[in-house]
Amino acid sequence: MARDRLDAWVDTTVLPPVLAETGVEMRDRNGKLLRVYQVGNGIWRLDPGPVDPGFVAMLVRYEDKRFYSHSGVDPLAMLRAAGQALRHGKTVSGGSTLTMQVARLIEDGPTGRWAGKLRQIRVALTLERRLPKERILSLYLRHAPYGGNIEGVRAASLAWFGKEPRRLTAAQSAVLVALPQAPEARRPDRNMDASKSARDRVLHRLAEQGTLSTADVRAALSEPLPTALHGFPQLAPHLADRMRAEDPTARQFDTTLDADIQRKMEALVAEAARKAGGRVSAALVAADHQTGEILASVGSAAYEPARQGFVDMTRALRSPGSTLKPFVYGLAFDQGLAHPESLIQDSPVMFGRYAPRNFDGQFRGEVRVREALQLSLNIPVVRLTEALGPVRLMAALTRGGASAQLPSGSPGLAVALGGVGISLNDLVQLYAGLAQGGRGPLLWYDRTQPRTTSGRIMSDVAAWQVGNILAGLTPPPGARKGILAYKTGTSYGHRDTWAIGYDGNHVIGVWLGRPDGTPVPGAFGGDVAAPVLFEAFGRLKPDFSPLPPPPHATLLLGSAELPQPLQRFRPRNAAFDEIPNAPQLLFPPDGAALYAEDGEITLKLRGGSAPFSVLVNGEPVVTKSPLREIAMPITGRGFTTLLVLDAKGQADRATITLR
Repeated sequence: MARDRLDAWVDTTVLPPVLAETGVEMRDRNGKLLRVYQVGNGIWRLDPGPVDPGFVAMLVRYEDKRFYSHSGVDPLAMLRAAGQALRHGKTVSGGSTLTMQVARLIEDGPTGRWAGKLRQIRVALTLERRLPKERILSLYLRHAPYGGNIEGVRAASLAWFGKEPRRLTAAQSAVLVALPQAPEARRPDRNMDASKSARDRVLHRLAEQGTLSTADVRAALSEPLPTALHGFPQLAPHLADRMRAEDPTARQFDTTLDADIQRKMEALVAEAARKAGGRVSAALVAADHQTGEILASVGSAAYEPARQGFVDMTRALRSPGSTLKPFVYGLAFDQGLAHPESLIQDSPVMFGRYAPRNFDGQFRGEVRVREALQLSLNIPVVRLTEALGPVRLMAALTRGGASAQLPSGSPGLAVALGGVGISLNDLVQLYAGLAQGGRGPLLWYDRTQPRTTSGRIMSDVAAWQVGNILAGLTPPPGARKGILAYKTGTSYGHRDTWAIGYDGNHVIGVWLGRPDGTPVPGAFGGDVAAPVLFEAFGRLKPDFSPLPPPPHATLLLGSAELPQPLQRFRPRNAAFDEIPNAPQLLFPPDGAALYAEDGEITLKLRGGSAPFSVLVNGEPVVTKSPLREIAMPITGRGFTTLLVLDAKGQADRATITLR
């Protein structure tokens, strides 16, 4: 009868919730914590995860050695505790089992009063009937108090020892066994003596029981106790908040980031912003352009109100300055408009009412395309954009995975100079495609999402040619040349400074500026952002990865050796326009009928650049003549084609009839 009543009493028990909330976690590619969030009431409580078996064995042995055999209450332990209390006139040891402690923890109820103790017994008996031992132990590992707002062994191990509880020393395990019995009184950061005494008591008792050897105890007793709490990981806060917003119900996020790299990059960005001056923020994205995995994402220098650190500048739309110029050149190479060794005019030009100017206000005349990109000249790239059409450039950016926003409805020629809004994430995406031969994987950070590939931006030949040009840029002082293909940019009014580059494996983008868009006087991408870019690669890995060799179809020739249409850039619609200072064949005029006296005629030239070469019916007859009146032998009769070439590859021709 009494047993039946006990069973009914236990069976009708209403248990408190056992599914307590744990903090949302963000992990890196190796399972390391990047960031962890507190639960709603400000408590640090985490899912226990893997816990050192040695700690679990020590806990059970010290707290409840008959845990696996009793049914929730240990009468022997209770009798022992009562006897010790009578002998000493005070509580010496508790009689609560681990299950009873779990009952108290999940109910957050009293311990000393008989009513509270009876409730614990009832809940403990019910827990034992409804849950397996492993689940009850897991509840203790999740809820045990460890001082302040720290609950659970995993949060405690991170807070007190700065490590996951997968592997703990005997001394660390003893601290975590002793601390929950008096979490505030035994906190090592506030009462070192009480904490040490409690730890040592655990170690000595386990030595008496034969669980620990004398040598192990001696080593554990000499191990120092923590003197302060470690901060919980707070890496990649902007990306963590973004992922939580994208999936508010998820409890764990597995990312492609690398915690060690992220930590290094956050320190670098903070240092760079501090050097740049007040209210300047910075952002950085580092990725593996072969796999598309983002390894580090730093949205701001810090969560400082003065620097508006809450704004994620990896996603903000800003003017890219000159960083889009390489894509104009690559598209021009693909369209056959130019070659890296082609000549192009850097001279005053008007496109309707638009008259582009170089940043320094100077004009350099005729320059090689390679030099035009390396010097980041504005006029040549606008000439190419006009020939391509800005719509073609915008379409290529979209294919490459970027979401560029135009200030007006349709793109104009200014898009090549930064007249478009684009994010750091998207710029790094575009340069990753460039590094991968014109088409690469879309960058990703969520390991649960499928991987995809961008559309083709340009051919592999054009992409290599652009990279080869960018690798020839002069690096910041102290850096090696030719190891990084990179481009800097400065937006109008010095509002944004950029540096984006890649080697054979990785791509990194850097932005510095003020989130509110106010100017930073005197700031240039080459001076401010480029050193940060090279330093970022230095912190990413020991050395640069070599850039790839040229594709087989690459035309590796000097300017004079190029096919005639590629020697000098001319817009498609200028095929019949008069070339400035082109050579003119004044005599004989086209269509003339002549009698060759003494087997020769004298050619008269105007304009052009000496020396001159003359071809008769496609065969060279005169080469490198400095004269503008050239006596040329003629043989044969009938129609004859004369072609005059100057030193710059400009030409004029005439077809005459010899009698």
